[in-house]
Amino acid sequence: LSLSGFGFWSHDIGGFEGTPDPAVFKRWLAFGLLSSHSRLHGNVSYRVPWEFGEEAVDVARRFTLLKHRLMPYLYGVAAEAHRTGVPMMRPMLAEFPGDPATRTLDRQYMLGPDLLVAPVFTEDGEVEYYVPEGTWTSLLTGESVTGPAWRQETHGFDSLPLLVRDGAVLPWGADDQRPDGDWLDGLTLRVFGPSTGERTVTVPDLTGATAASFQVVRDAAGVRVTAEGTDRPYRVTAEDSGAAGEGAGTVTVA
Repeated sequence: LSLSGFGFWSHDIGGFEGTPDPAVFKRWLAFGLLSSHSRLHGNVSYRVPWEFGEEAVDVARRFTLLKHRLMPYLYGVAAEAHRTGVPMMRPMLAEFPGDPATRTLDRQYMLGPDLLVAPVFTEDGEVEYYVPEGTWTSLLTGESVTGPAWRQETHGFDSLPLLVRDGAVLPWGADDQRPDGDWLDGLTLRVFGPSTGERTVTVPDLTGATAASFQVVRDAAGVRVTAEGTDRPYRVTAEDSGAAGEGAGTVTVA
């Protein structure tokens, strides 16, 4: 669907027909909550997590809270899809057209330009996925992964491969209790390498317009971020070193 030009697509978590096995439902929660929009829906059974056990409630909570923190990033990607037609959920081929290994990948995707998602489709939690060139960081564990490489991992119900691309700057929301809000309130910019380079990241408002933009410069002295469109304080973290700083206007992290 994404290759056909659909900017937004999703699925009924657990599948529409019948009643899913609890294990399938829990795996599908992680996939569904890392999709453009997330829908608990079926035809003959309720899909509320507590119908599938306490662990399903825990999994739903974990990935719902994560999606809420990611909303400044995801809503910005949604606005981009609206403006340009580039899908939110992108086949690996679309994001890495020069890498022939991505041509047949159909069990993983990019969520926006900077997040690689590989849902778990096996009963035992084993997952095999491809990491393109560069240094990637697990958003869930902080582990670094270097590509190009194939990876084989085993994940519990509360985990899956979720990697952040080298050079990404993730706008991270402070409020994990709701998907909408004022994302400049308590904003953190999470900077994921490389050691040098420049990038501009925007944070949208609820109309999809740019509420503020941030120029991020990384060099031997550290990370320097300059805000435009806002005079409110924000936080910057260098994810590789753990260094952090906070302020308004320009924030420098050594």
